[in-house]
Amino acid sequence: MPSSEPLRKAFQSLRRTTIRTMVGCTVVAGTLEVTTHLPSQGRSSAFYHALADDWLVPGMRRCLGPEAAHKAALRIAFLAPTHRPSAKEQRLNVQVRLWGGNNNNNTNTNNTAARVFPNPIGLAAGYDKDGTAIGPLLAMGFGFVEVGSVCLEAQPGNPSPRMFRLTQDEAIINRYGFNSMGADAVEDHLKEYRSSQSTAAVATTTTTSGPVSWEQKLLHSLWSRVSALLPVEGADGNANTSSSSSSSSSSGLVGINLGKNKTSTTPLEDYQKLILQLGPYADYLVVNVSCPNISGLRDLQSTSSLEGLLKGCQEACSQLADKINVDNNDNTDAIASTKRQPPPLLVKLSPDLTDSELEDIAAVLMKVGIDGIVVTNTTTSRPTGLVSPNKAEQGGLSGKPLKERSTECIRVLYRFTKGTIPIIGVGGVQNGHDAYEKLRAGASLVQVYSGMIYEGPGMVSKIRDEVAELMLLNGQRDLQTDVVGIDHDDLFFQRKRRQRERTMTTTTIMAMATSMSTTPTERRAP
Repeated sequence: MPSSEPLRKAFQSLRRTTIRTMVGCTVVAGTLEVTTHLPSQGRSSAFYHALADDWLVPGMRRCLGPEAAHKAALRIAFLAPTHRPSAKEQRLNVQVRLWGGNNNNNTNTNNTAARVFPNPIGLAAGYDKDGTAIGPLLAMGFGFVEVGSVCLEAQPGNPSPRMFRLTQDEAIINRYGFNSMGADAVEDHLKEYRSSQSTAAVATTTTTSGPVSWEQKLLHSLWSRVSALLPVEGADGNANTSSSSSSSSSSGLVGINLGKNKTSTTPLEDYQKLILQLGPYADYLVVNVSCPNISGLRDLQSTSSLEGLLKGCQEACSQLADKINVDNNDNTDAIASTKRQPPPLLVKLSPDLTDSELEDIAAVLMKVGIDGIVVTNTTTSRPTGLVSPNKAEQGGLSGKPLKERSTECIRVLYRFTKGTIPIIGVGGVQNGHDAYEKLRAGASLVQVYSGMIYEGPGMVSKIRDEVAELMLLNGQRDLQTDVVGIDHDDLFFQRKRRQRERTMTTTTIMAMATSMSTTPTERRAP
């Protein structure tokens, strides 16, 4: 009979190696947690903010030109840790649910599927023009990323230099001119991102419901032990292991901003083709008619042009819905064959419109039933008080000087539309107070861009934490219900009343359905 001694020694060696590995990993993770808080807080940690925002970003500004620094930031975005919601945010509901005919902010649109944004802070179009870094950007903590502007055909845009920092004013002037890799290339990038999402979902399903290997058990055991050593600090300074925020693990959404080619004389045809080609990959679509760097584009904002343009785009969305459902009917997958609706269609407006022009446009948008408004694009005006040497450069101005006008446009459009059309507010947002102000003015969601250049990639976690702090300070628990549009007293309380009525109606219907489903015998039972 062969000796079992070699087998016993091999088993003991494996056990010692496993124990040493587990202890080593625990020590490393514990050391990182004690010194940096990276394991538990990720991009929210003070260490990450110091490294990325106080050292890396200022260094890139000193060593690289604006456009080169922008490209470098996109390339290295994947290197940073994943965002972790703060303890303050986990005590709140910061999700925003729009469209689908059953939401808190609008009653104007019912023909599109509901979209749930895990948090209200998004990245504006222009940062990731071609959709090359969607996943890493969402990992920063954004609730959504808007790709584009995307043109039908590839075009280089305007010659360099075409982006200028106004450092003293915390602003940017750009005259990119819709530089785009074109719809075909962007479609490939979107396919790749959506495919990676599907792969991750399948992997998660397999891990949670399929057979689990001993390696997976070992890793799970190791992570459980490490996680137990990493309590999250609550707002009161005590350990907090709860995760009540509904946004903590939700995946962000992807919008696609559509633009026309510089030499195109048929903008509607461009937009329609883009909708049909890229719409299947979008959580929402934006028709950009307000970029100041494309000759004649802003003329499409006139009421005489805008109504026909948007109706034509809506027709393309209807064709897209038919196409999606025809394709799905050919698929035997039960989920894929479910009837789908087209993505919501939004329009992006200029801050240089007068209040009177905004009122006329609001009437058109109400008439055509647009799904949302992005407010605002960059401005061609130059506010008094700019001191940076580049202030005279041609192009669209964004950043801090745009904040007040952008917020006022949000307030005006919310009032003119009576709060029935969701608004995405963008312009001059650099901290949580700026974002909170736009939400109160009527924006359902808020986007940032120029602030990233000056505040760094940790900006989004700071904004989210500061918004949560302001909500807690004001006794607010649900962002969409308690914050959005609160500056408009009459409209805000009308909406609250409609919500109560809707809730009461839903409760009554459910009670009646339960009563009707109960058998006579059950009703007679004591």
